[in-house]
Amino acid sequence: MLRKAMILAAGRGERLRPLTDHTPKPLIRMGAYTLIEHHLLKLANSGIHEVVINLAYRGTDIEDALSSGERYGVSIQYTHEPEGALGTGGGVFAALPLLGTEPFILISADIFTDFPFNTLPAPTGLAHLVVVDNPAYHPEGDFGLTTAGLLTDTPRDYTYGNIGVLHPQLFHGCTQTQFELGPLLRHAIQQQQVTGEYYHGAWFNVGTAEELAEARQHIPIQN
Repeated sequence: MLRKAMILAAGRGERLRPLTDHTPKPLIRMGAYTLIEHHLLKLANSGIHEVVINLAYRGTDIEDALSSGERYGVSIQYTHEPEGALGTGGGVFAALPLLGTEPFILISADIFTDFPFNTLPAPTGLAHLVVVDNPAYHPEGDFGLTTAGLLTDTPRDYTYGNIGVLHPQLFHGCTQTQFELGPLLRHAIQQQQVTGEYYHGAWFNVGTAEELAEARQHIPIQN
């Protein structure tokens, strides 16, 4: 049973400037709640009550807004990074002491989705990723998906939906430097250690003003 989750919330949100000049992207409002609050509520409703959030750009704003997480039904621990210093992989690696030795859910704060987190399985290998149709901003895609549920490097029919379950062993041999998660996942995929599932429900990457407007048209999403 999955017990912990990490939310990636350290990004600058460059493509959403000037909105993100004063508001970190995770705190952008989507109806009654902010992007990151939607995730926290969905996690709590899915039985996940221990959450780690990594912070960098305007991290104090996020920590002040969310505090301990008690009002969302979760307990939050924070990791603090120099802005732009660790990358997605390095950020998760730095949080491993808080995440423990069991698989954990990983979510990016800047997506908006009705994906049911409670259906995520513990990976049989090193990771399990949710993939979506290739969006307009990323037509080249990331991965393929076999009928047996294994992710492949090609054909790249799908895009990583920034929702997954990682086993800490994925980071075996890593050191605390700046690195991205993608190369680690690709290496594990080549070893047939990554499963996946395709999701065709509501899913939005909130990266630009246009994407934000499109996502807001689908409010409310059930938590």
